[in-house]
Amino acid sequence: MLILSLCVLVSLAFGARFVSFSEVLSTLIHAKKETLSEIVVHERIPRTVFAILAGAALGVSGSLMQAITRNPIADPSILGVNTGASLFVVAGIAFFNIGTAGQYIGFALVGAAVTSVFVYGIGSMGGGATPIKLALAGAATSAALSSVVSAIILPRTEVMNAFRFWQVGSISGATWEGILTVLPYLVVGLIGGMLISPALDVLALGDDVATGLGVRTGIVRLIGAFAGVLLCGATTAIAGPIGFIGLMVPHAMRLICGPNLRLIIPMSAIGGAILLTISDVLGRVIGSPSELEAGIVTAFLGAPILITIAMKAKARAL
Repeated sequence: MLILSLCVLVSLAFGARFVSFSEVLSTLIHAKKETLSEIVVHERIPRTVFAILAGAALGVSGSLMQAITRNPIADPSILGVNTGASLFVVAGIAFFNIGTAGQYIGFALVGAAVTSVFVYGIGSMGGGATPIKLALAGAATSAALSSVVSAIILPRTEVMNAFRFWQVGSISGATWEGILTVLPYLVVGLIGGMLISPALDVLALGDDVATGLGVRTGIVRLIGAFAGVLLCGATTAIAGPIGFIGLMVPHAMRLICGPNLRLIIPMSAIGGAILLTISDVLGRVIGSPSELEAGIVTAFLGAPILITIAMKAKARAL
């Protein structure tokens, strides 16, 4: 929590205009909006709050997906969930003229849910779902849906303009209205993930053992999938498809906390919040006086980690 608090201060201080830490603390304590620095700090607060919420949601979503699929490389982007949400948002912009945060969330959640069911259905064919089959089904589905997205936006200039900045993955446009709209979905998803963490620990021993110990494996997986899709879909609706946080953070937390999901899931929330907040700050510093979107920074950080996992990890269940 100390690291997260420092990340909040850094996020409020750095940007196109640097504000000293003393000015940041003074602004937060006295809640003044008189000087330019104080106004800048207040303008950065919703962005920082959303970075914390979105990072926590993506970290928990990744840990849930890895747990219920027993796949060490599962995360919303690899399993195609982000792409499914993106497709439905694009379709909503192109054919239904959506524009509000609530409409984006509704379309993104439906897209994420439909894609999750489809990927799991494909991965379950021919002898049941395995980590490798789910990863392959997710990759193939993501590629196919990306093609559909391109087919929709290329002939429509106005849709492309509305979609291209959202597609990169950014928290720069965060507002209190958007945060309040997405907050109930994130709270339900986070609470759901926390509540089933003891059952997921038992599920890691295998379905037969879990069933023998009284765990209803189907219901646990359903709740875990619902919570993961809710967290991922709602975040993607507002911030765009930010990748790799759901992959990186659970692995890092597993190294720190061990295999106990009752610790990994809440720690993934904190780790995801820290990672996305730092990525946003790095994007502002590296791209100054403009900025790099947070989704670009997380991709730069996540790609080497994914390569390392692919090189060193054996293809086995968690």
